[in-house]
Parts: sequence; structure tokens; C-alpha cells
Amino acid sequence: MELQFMKQPALDPVLMICPHCQEETRIGIHSIHARRYRCHACGHTFAETKGTVFFGCHYPIWLITVVVTLLAFGCPPAALVAAFFLDERTISAWHHKAGRHAKGVQETRVCQGAVELGQVQADEICVTTQRGKVWMATALSVFPRLFLWGEVSAHRDRPLIERVMEKVRQAAAALPHAVLFAVDGFSAYPKAILRTFYTPLHTGKPGRPRHLPWPNLHIVQVVKSRSGRKLKEITRRLVHGSLDRVYEVIACSQGDLGWFNTAYIERLNATFRARMASLVRRTRSLARTIQHLEYELFWSGVVYNFCTAHDTLEGTPAMAAGLTDHVWSIQELLFLKLPHKPLHGVL
Repeated sequence: MELQFMKQPALDPVLMICPHCQEETRIGIHSIHARRYRCHACGHTFAETKGTVFFGCHYPIWLITVVVTLLAFGCPPAALVAAFFLDERTISAWHHKAGRHAKGVQETRVCQGAVELGQVQADEICVTTQRGKVWMATALSVFPRLFLWGEVSAHRDRPLIERVMEKVRQAAAALPHAVLFAVDGFSAYPKAILRTFYTPLHTGKPGRPRHLPWPNLHIVQVVKSRSGRKLKEITRRLVHGSLDRVYEVIACSQGDLGWFNTAYIERLNATFRARMASLVRRTRSLARTIQHLEYELFWSGVVYNFCTAHDTLEGTPAMAAGLTDHVWSIQELLFLKLPHKPLHGVL
């Protein structure tokens, strides 16, 4: 009996982009047996896997799909080695390539100025790698539960937060309504947010224009004091904006009138800890490098955004944000053609 995930999907020219001339509409099927397409604009034929993570692979597509799916949900690489008799370096290469592809999907589908941010929560966590401790910063749009961006750095500093905020701004709709940032007590957050979300004021005088923060921008901090592992006190403070508008945004994004908090980004980080083998406490699957951890983050994050349905959302975060109209399969995600230079390499 052939399992569902082992079946070859039907050829669909609508999903294809010509790797030679970037044509998207005039694509037809050239050979069903060889699984090749023909571009009627430039006349070239190309393989179904051209420009995808499967191009040039020497393993069945279903096997690669199953392995990277299990990796996206936290399966340790050692278990995959034992189950499929694969080399650990092969599994690592597939994970790396899927993560690089996922980062491109995040840039082209999320960071394109179409997300109504509403309330944004950001946080950073310390991660142990084979080369020492690093910091992973992430941001989330609360209403659709959408993972916006993540960065990994050897230092917990303002440049790390600024890189995240720059990508959050790229994701923001052109004419946003009130935007609320709920963050922890790290002093870099207010400075990075105010340096990123501004409108230049041109006065006609020589020199750089003055930067005016968005008039509908609000920043709050939630500072937790601990004694060992015991939580002693929570201090909430308004850093920028209007407290009345803060609670209006909270009511719209959370559906209640509760205190502002960072519970949603902390829940996302807990999801990443469950789905990334290198983040599991006392794990033996530590990430080797910062880049490896970053690709692992984006692979799990994009699967969370586009392929994981939430009961409270009646769909995926990407559907709630209006970025797609259906739940993506892992294979659909991996076959997605990105409008940039195709990925190369051998699997």
C-alpha cells in the first residue's frame, strides 16, 4: 500500500515561475513522465524541481519531505538517523536548505508591507550552541499570532533588536492604524523602535531631516522581578504614546481589556523550544553555528505561520493575517518558487 505522502503531486503550471526569464503566467506542461514544464515566453523547458530545495536531489522527494517535516516539529536528528538509515550530515544539509528557503518565504510573503500589525510583542532568549551562548530575538503580531521575524546574535544589544524591528517595519501596512509594542525591560527596545518607526520631517534646511516617531506609535514595557526562579513582582510602564490608546489596541488584538503583557511572544518562544531540537533544555542536539540556528528558527517559524492551523484562529496565522487563503502542506511550502536566484546544491 502506497502512503499518501509517497504519491507524486499533480503537475500544476500555475505554481511555476520560469527560472530563465521569470515568466509566471505563460507556463505549460512539457512532459508528464519527465515532470518538466515549458515556458511559452522564452521557449525553455525546465524540471519541476528547478529553483526548489529538491533540485538536484538524489533521494525521493517524499523522503526529504518527511524528514524536514519531522525536524519542523522537534524530532531529534539522531532519531531520524536511526529510522531512515541516513547520514547525520545529510539530514543537517536538508534542514539547512529548508531553513534557507523558509527565510526567503518569510521575506517575500510576510515582510512585504501587507500586515496590519496592531499589537506587536517582542522578546529574546538565551540559547546554548556548540560554540557558546547566543541570543535569539523574535517578534509576533498578536491578533493573527503571526511570527514576524527573528534574528540570532552572539550579543544581546541594540543592533540585534534594530535588525528585528527593521523587518517588522517592512511587514507593516503602508498606512497603519495604532501600533502597540509590548516588550520586556531591556532598554534597547524603546530606542530601537523609535529609531525605526518614524517619519522624516523635511524643513528645507540643509542637513538630515528630523525624525518624528509615528503619531500612532505606542510602547509599553513589562518588567518581571525574580528571586531565583520565583516571580516576585511585575512592573508595567508606558514608555511612549497614550495609555488610553494602548488599551484600545489590546481590546482589538486580544479580545479583552486585560493588562498589557508579553504572554503571546513567550508562548511563541515555548513553541519554538518544543519544535527546535537545539532549543530543548538539556538537549544533545546543540546548533553548531549561529547560521544553523537561524535557519532552524525560520524553518520552524514558517511552518508555524503557513502550515499549522490554530483552533482559536480557524486557520493558520498567515490566513488570519490575510497572506493566504488556505492551509499550506509542507510539500507546497517546499515547492514554492521564490522570485530570486534559485537555490543550488546537491541533496
